[in-house]
Amino acid sequence: MASKVEAGKLEWRISVDNGTTERLVPTYGPSKRIFLWLKGFVMKVILEQIAKSMRNIWRIGADDPAKAVHCLKVGLALSLVSIFYYMRPLYDGVGGNAMWAIMTVVVVFESTVGATFSKCVNRVVATILAGTLGIAVHWVATQSGKAEIFVTACSVFLFAFTATYSRFVPSFKSRFDYGAMIFILTFSLVSVGGYRVDKLFDMAQQRASTIAIGTSICIVITVFLCPIWAGSQLNRLVQCNFVKLADSLDGCVAEYFKKKDVSTNENEDEESNKKLQGFKCVLNSKGTEEAMANLARWEPAHGSFNFRHPWQQYVKIGAAMRRCAYCLENLSICMNYETEAPDQVKNHFGEACMSLSSASSKILRELADMIKNTRKSSKMDYLVFDMNSAVQELQETLKIVPIEINRPEEDVKSEKDKEGDRTMAMSLHEILPVTTLVSLLIENAARIQTTVEAVDELANLADFKQDSKKKTGGNNAKQTPLSS
Repeated sequence: MASKVEAGKLEWRISVDNGTTERLVPTYGPSKRIFLWLKGFVMKVILEQIAKSMRNIWRIGADDPAKAVHCLKVGLALSLVSIFYYMRPLYDGVGGNAMWAIMTVVVVFESTVGATFSKCVNRVVATILAGTLGIAVHWVATQSGKAEIFVTACSVFLFAFTATYSRFVPSFKSRFDYGAMIFILTFSLVSVGGYRVDKLFDMAQQRASTIAIGTSICIVITVFLCPIWAGSQLNRLVQCNFVKLADSLDGCVAEYFKKKDVSTNENEDEESNKKLQGFKCVLNSKGTEEAMANLARWEPAHGSFNFRHPWQQYVKIGAAMRRCAYCLENLSICMNYETEAPDQVKNHFGEACMSLSSASSKILRELADMIKNTRKSSKMDYLVFDMNSAVQELQETLKIVPIEINRPEEDVKSEKDKEGDRTMAMSLHEILPVTTLVSLLIENAARIQTTVEAVDELANLADFKQDSKKKTGGNNAKQTPLSS
């Protein structure tokens, strides 16, 4: 038996009868083999899953750094408010109710300034109102003698019923739902707790002060430390939706009239399909737009947005954009028709459709620039006139649809004796897909003009400044009304 070192490893070999050596392989018992199997299982399965989870967690923060910033701000707010609990002078100053300040930070701190302001104002106002009513009800109940329990129970029922019912009113629920819930909680605690607590007024005052401390810390941190404005996010969302609509419109029309012999690589196809589906983001953004608009109303003036900025107008613009997106959804369905129009028909409508698509997408991108820069456009009238001219051209093209198409080559060769008969009548079934697309493009142009009016109304309400760029032409052109 001898040992040998190979490639940095120690290896044992034994001599056999024929004069050669063989590697000595150690044998393991059952317990050792089970241990090695468990070790391999842990390394391959558990550690790989942990590494995969860590990569996913890192990707969430890398894709949206605002989420990581929000987490840091929450940690900072809790660290600051916990000082009132750790330091004896501050703890005694709030009467031992410092935990209410910590609870306030946990429940009211949100990612955007508007959401935090909304919850802070709702919590403070509801706490003050409910505390005042609770103390008043407690005083009335104590003056009623033996009917104290009855008065307290009836007041709790009445105010709880009223506040809960108000949460079903849509206009109230969208802005004050959290305040109604806090009102019910605070009023119940004060009015019912006053039956067993002697110094009710002192307790209510201490809890109101701790809530004021917690909300103040939340407001200061969310406003002055890397603020995330709901209004800016809403403005950016509407702008991106305009760009997505323009990309989808251009992509649908270009894909429909694309020549079959043109080859593209996989990356281009994937990017094109992604742009084609952009209108779906617009269709699914209604809830997000309404929520952001409600939160933005609570925010102070920031950037290009005044305190009384017409945020609800963004909701109207979003509704107008979704009407355009429904047209694009039908356009995408036209691309997947089983019956395909003849190439001669496509060539007849191709240029006019591409012209209208280009004019419409230019308007959508110009609207995106208006929203982004919060400035009135100096060339919108020209772009709308250009789109209306393209609509009229397409309508004229629709009036002269060819009723005959060339015969296929194989049919012509088989009928050489009929040299003069090289055309065949075209059925309505063959031309229907492309006429449907044309009608949708014309309807989409009319809906885009409605969207332009909605954005113009926003520019007037928000007092957008006039774009300093010179107009590109056609400034005095009148907008021709659309007719479908």
